[in-house]
Amino acid sequence: MSTKHDADAIEDVLGAPYTAETIQLADDDEGQVVATLVKRPAAVTTTRAVLHVHGFSDYFFQTGLAEWWTERGYDFYALDLRKYGRSLLKHQTPNYVTDLATYHEELDAAWTLITGRDGHDRVVVTAHSTGGLTTPLWADARRPPELIGMVLNSPWFDMQGSTLVRVVGTPVINQLGARLPKFHIKRHVSGVYARSLHRDHAGEWDFDLQLKPLTSFPVYAGWLRAIRSGHALLHAGLDVPAPVLVLSSDQTRWAVLLDDAAHNADLVLDVKQIRQWASSVGNHVTYVAVPGARHDVVLSRPEVRERAYREIDTWMTAYVDGPSTPGERD
Repeated sequence: MSTKHDADAIEDVLGAPYTAETIQLADDDEGQVVATLVKRPAAVTTTRAVLHVHGFSDYFFQTGLAEWWTERGYDFYALDLRKYGRSLLKHQTPNYVTDLATYHEELDAAWTLITGRDGHDRVVVTAHSTGGLTTPLWADARRPPELIGMVLNSPWFDMQGSTLVRVVGTPVINQLGARLPKFHIKRHVSGVYARSLHRDHAGEWDFDLQLKPLTSFPVYAGWLRAIRSGHALLHAGLDVPAPVLVLSSDQTRWAVLLDDAAHNADLVLDVKQIRQWASSVGNHVTYVAVPGARHDVVLSRPEVRERAYREIDTWMTAYVDGPSTPGERD
């Protein structure tokens, strides 16, 4: 594995001041593999940074999140994982791995760039949905000394559905995923959630519908097996070595219509499961339900996302870095 130097970073598709650099990873059975590290610097020179990781059928486009952190005095980085977003190559199966630990390679590489090359010694990890499962597993395994906090935005902590479905279905998924990893798991995705976000439909956000399709990407048995294995590790208890904030909506709604209520609930995950398993992440976990939030809490309607940012600010002030006064490097 090798990395490009920061000097080789190019202007990102989001435009200045965002830059992007490619991280070359080890080839897999489909060929070449890369990840992409996006950066937005703070206005001041700082040794504090944030590393953000997206969810499934997703990539980094949440500029408001980056701006919030840089205004707080943190350099902001976002990692498009292999086979997602900026890192998806033409020969690859989108979003596909068979073991969540596979992502340790690019998380390790990004962490080395942020801490070793760029000199940050205090780093917060933020992550959304599936990223909210992947990053605690990584932090538990790696225990990086520079990690000072973790903010999980609607993390995927369990499979949706009844206890019976999960108990009966998981062994089937495990067997099928081992024998036929690229077996397509058919599912119906209404597209209501993505349409509630995109500015060309009923939302206010601009994102590439090739990289984040309205009806999501296909799900394969091997990938779902990896997710269930990750859930099992989480449920057994992790020990993330830093304070953790878990955010979610206050309600789930399995919407089939894009009505007003679809903008005020999590349409993707069961928030009761998020609440149930939040304490399994580590020994210092704060859980907050944000009334009226969407699945991606920071993409909620303006008054709701402002509430979410206040919750993050309160938690950061109490447990991580005190009042939001940017620190200068000598």
